[in-house]
Amino acid sequence: MEWPFVSVIVPTYGREDALHDTVKDCLELDYPGFEVIVVDQKPNHQPRLQQFLDQCAADGQIQLHNLDWASLPGARNYAVRRAKGEIMIFIDDDVRLPKNFIQTHVEVFLEKPEIGAVGGRVFDRMKLADAKREAAQKQTEGECCAKTAERVIEDLPPEAMDPGIAWYHMDLVHTVKAQQVLTARGCNMSFRREIFYEHGVFFDERFEGSAIREESDFCLRIRKTGYQIWYAPDAHLVHIGEESGGCHDVSTRSLTYQFTFYHNHFLMGFKNLTLGQCLRFFAKLFDCHVLGHAPCNKSPSLKKTVVRGSFYALGFLKAARTVVKSVWDHGQIYSRQDPLFGQ
Repeated sequence: MEWPFVSVIVPTYGREDALHDTVKDCLELDYPGFEVIVVDQKPNHQPRLQQFLDQCAADGQIQLHNLDWASLPGARNYAVRRAKGEIMIFIDDDVRLPKNFIQTHVEVFLEKPEIGAVGGRVFDRMKLADAKREAAQKQTEGECCAKTAERVIEDLPPEAMDPGIAWYHMDLVHTVKAQQVLTARGCNMSFRREIFYEHGVFFDERFEGSAIREESDFCLRIRKTGYQIWYAPDAHLVHIGEESGGCHDVSTRSLTYQFTFYHNHFLMGFKNLTLGQCLRFFAKLFDCHVLGHAPCNKSPSLKKTVVRGSFYALGFLKAARTVVKSVWDHGQIYSRQDPLFGQ
């Protein structure tokens, strides 16, 4: 079997020890031909990490690109224009990888020519901890019995393929069976090169802040090319879930996070969903994230609900403005700063 050349792309911002471990894991991957591209958007690190990155770059083990702006989709696009791989794998800067990580992604593309994207399983520390707490609570309440600390999903429900509500039924943490999916998770996803260069699908840099839903938007546009997206649980990694860095402030108490969170959701809907799907998506967004109903389970206090509702309304208005502005400006502001843009 002839293995295709692969590009492993690591956008990073403000990481230290987590980035060191991620890059170290990349260099130890067991695969015959690959490159590692690190796009560093805050290249002022502690001396130990900076020395490590500089030495890896000097030895030709990684491509290290230092930028003076921070945009997760912008960093992904920047790396794509420099990548040589037939397959491009995107990971976060706070993950741990098994040595066969690349191979588990590539095998899907070799076996299934109809697949244009692969999403791997994510052992997300925060989500796994939440599941254990829920199981412990159910045990306390007498609602379940043994082995409750582990949630296992075989087939995702049909709702997980419905763009209007899929985002509340898709669990790529606990699902153990390979199957077609609507989208991948941004910390563990791979794509054929032709997605970018033959179909012209790049990441939308108008997704701001944490860039939540940018990978969903990207995957929905991939599906319009006729390619399918496949979930491969064997292509797994561990997501550490650092609380700082990563191109954003992950604190949900941050005003910027709240504002961009709703803007990005509405933007994804406006761009990709039908009117009926939008109405269901926006209604569920309100019910879950504003009113705090399951599965979000947020505080029901009137004060917090009003605050969340305010950000919901402001996010809607800003996303509508973004869509109107797209008539003359598609917002690739970071790519336009790149000398390779358009080549």
